[in-house]
Amino acid sequence: MHDTPPSVPDFTQWPSFPFEGDLRVKQLDDPVPVEPPRKGEGLRECTACNAPDDAYIWVGERWRVRAMDRPTGLPMVLILESRTHLDLGDLPNLLAAELGVMTVRLERAIRSLDGVARVHVNRWGDGSAHLHMWFLARPYGRLQLRGTFLSLWDSILPPISEAQWRENLALVAAWLAEFGGRPLAEPPRIQWQAPSSLLAQSAAAHAAAEAEAVSVIEAAEEIPEPTPDSAGAADSSDGVDDGDGVDDGDSDGRAGTGTDSPTDKETAEPVGIAGNDESTDGTDDGARSDPAPDEAASSTVPEDDASTTAAAVTEHGQGGPRGGR
Repeated sequence: MHDTPPSVPDFTQWPSFPFEGDLRVKQLDDPVPVEPPRKGEGLRECTACNAPDDAYIWVGERWRVRAMDRPTGLPMVLILESRTHLDLGDLPNLLAAELGVMTVRLERAIRSLDGVARVHVNRWGDGSAHLHMWFLARPYGRLQLRGTFLSLWDSILPPISEAQWRENLALVAAWLAEFGGRPLAEPPRIQWQAPSSLLAQSAAAHAAAEAEAVSVIEAAEEIPEPTPDSAGAADSSDGVDDGDGVDDGDSDGRAGTGTDSPTDKETAEPVGIAGNDESTDGTDDGARSDPAPDEAASSTVPEDDASTTAAAVTEHGQGGPRGGR
């Protein structure tokens, strides 16, 4: 190891880099011989598997979509999860094909929202072994938010209003439900109040949102567990055993029901809906053909729902339920 940290890289001068001033690179820790288990590995409980469906904004037979438990700085932050406890490299052919269809479908739904220019799709997975894909909406016109550091800006920007956030969630859930599944997010209700009470209540809500909002970069599901040495040091100094008090998925917080806070963004899952939730009529046997024997055993997916690929063809031709933006 070097005695002095390396020089600051050039990307700190990019317009999209959210910090300025004197910066210093941390010393890199020595590698550990054995990495600690993620949530859902070994004896560690999986938050996503135990999460109820009402913690999600949309649920299907094999996929669920959840949000943070409160608004953050970006117009929309959503997490796509598989119902089955599998990681990305463990998906059988059918689910792997459906992942592509669901990724495109959810990206289109988010991009249809007012004020959204691009949707960034990310997968980290160091905090949880249950597959979860992040979808981050970049605000239109905010060129400084382009690129790699969008998840950092989500922690820095002031949160959007809760009314707008809930309306966006309901719109995305309704878009997905056009192709099957069950929408669980509802638009905000009108609360009739005396005009004199609106200003004070708005200021209090804004202050509470700024104090409590948890962003993508802070999601528990994306924070790797500390090494045994560092964990022991923290326990001895604080005298408190944190344990798994905040589960990645649960702490991520799913939108709509306000149940968990976003960290690795894995939490509750909605119950499967009857019928084909991610499929349309035609099925393309070629797209999901010949799964390996072990894959066929692990995938207990009904054949009628496997027609998502055909649904994708329909979407491509029509530009989604509402057409292009």
